[in-house]
Amino acid sequence: MAQRLPQLVGRVMIDPEFLADLQRAPDSILAQYDLTDDERATVLAALARLGETSAGQRAAALRTALIRRVAT
Repeated sequence: MAQRLPQLVGRVMIDPEFLADLQRAPDSILAQYDLTDDERATVLAALARLGETSAGQRAAALRTALIRRVAT
């Protein structure tokens, strides 16, 4: 059974290596998750914004964007 967005958010929050993999190869990572087109677009947009943040802020920025999406 494919994982959903809440599992992706949870993993990003606790696994910095997973976040780094997601940044490097988002398509292959996201293929493992059962995401709607809107959820996928949200994740990709959040990843795109990471380039505008410092290394120390990247994980927090992605987590915030994804948690916001899961909560709504």
